[in-house]
Amino acid sequence: MARHFLGLYLLIVFTLAVVSWGQDRLLQAYSSTELVEDKSVAIAMATLVDRLRDIPGNSWHDAISGVASRTGVDVELFDTADIAGEATLARLKRGQIAYMEAADGAAWALRRLDDGHVLAIKSAGAGAGPPQRGWLEWSLTMLFYAIIALVLMIWIWPLTRDLRALEKAAAQFGNRNWSFNANIKPHSQIYPLSQTFHRMASRIDGLIASHKDMSNAVSHEIRTPLSRMKFEIELAQQATSVAEVRQSLEHIKTDIAAINDLVAATLSYAILERADVSLNIHAHNFTTLIPAIAETVGRDTRPDLQISTDVQGDAREVRCDVHLMETVLKNLLYNASRYAKRSIGVTFSCDASVNRLFVDDDGPGIPEADRRRVFDSFVQLERTAGRKTGFGLGLAIVKRAIEWHGGQVSITESPLGGARFCVVWPVIGLRRDEPDRGRASAVILRYRRK
Repeated sequence: MARHFLGLYLLIVFTLAVVSWGQDRLLQAYSSTELVEDKSVAIAMATLVDRLRDIPGNSWHDAISGVASRTGVDVELFDTADIAGEATLARLKRGQIAYMEAADGAAWALRRLDDGHVLAIKSAGAGAGPPQRGWLEWSLTMLFYAIIALVLMIWIWPLTRDLRALEKAAAQFGNRNWSFNANIKPHSQIYPLSQTFHRMASRIDGLIASHKDMSNAVSHEIRTPLSRMKFEIELAQQATSVAEVRQSLEHIKTDIAAINDLVAATLSYAILERADVSLNIHAHNFTTLIPAIAETVGRDTRPDLQISTDVQGDAREVRCDVHLMETVLKNLLYNASRYAKRSIGVTFSCDASVNRLFVDDDGPGIPEADRRRVFDSFVQLERTAGRKTGFGLGLAIVKRAIEWHGGQVSITESPLGGARFCVVWPVIGLRRDEPDRGRASAVILRYRRK
């Protein structure tokens, strides 16, 4: 926006300069018939000078007084010392006619005589007061200011038009018409503002759709364990032994745990959907953190599953929110463990600008048509062996966590034959306060104690 205001400022300055120059030129041309080019004054001055040369110098005052009385023209004879102004004296010295304005506002034509005196004739048409602007001067002045106003209007009108279009689109969006349609051209001054509104509207639309999906999915996911719990309670009421009651209670406990897991996953995803998430960025040692997380996931999943890790480069001080990165890697590993046949590979590398994390599996892979859809909330592809696994929030949480780090996640084919999840986020710059490197060690110890 500062660039546009600077452009308007320079436009105003340039327009004023051009208009002022044009006004001066026209006024000079208009006033050229005034005193400077007064031919009648020059002729009268030459005639008087020739006549004074024919009479003695001591009779000049009388002769000039006689001419003034007969013609009614004010004619005076001054000494050179009575004339002020270097430019005027210079013109008189060169024998040219000079013009001077008296204290009462009258204009006089001056010419130097041979003996050093100065002949002065009051200019014809000069008034007794200061010169007044004529109708042409006023008309030219008004015309020039009208041109300036026109130039400003030409610059401001597209801005006003686009602002009205932006206001209309924002009003329609505010009336729960969840589509932001503002036709703002890329060369418009408010195009960046329009794009910001577009991103905001898309974000709000996505949040609304996500909340709808969340509400529908949560109600659906809770209904099944609640039905099972209701059935188990009826069985417990009809039980004839303590063992049957305990079995029903164990089933109820399992359903409660499933509901609790659903609530925890939903809350985790809802937190990442908020607009005021504050990342806790510190430096962490990924050479020990990634193997520790992989070891923990390996113990929690299938015993026949092999998880290998490969940390490349100097990964001892990777700056990130370690809690979110733990969640990202755990969700990717748990997701891969559901589909992998035997092995999962974790590769991490970093350079001066980008961090890269790859999670590969040797499973059936993900069809290209579904590779973008799996990151939506509550989306699950084919279930393993007909069993329900998870709630479809793990990859959605991964996507949101990486976006908060300014990165992105994608899916390609894995060298192991299955799917490869590619997580890329930029290197976060150092701050003045050095992070507490003990936090990474605490995280590693927590994983190893599980």
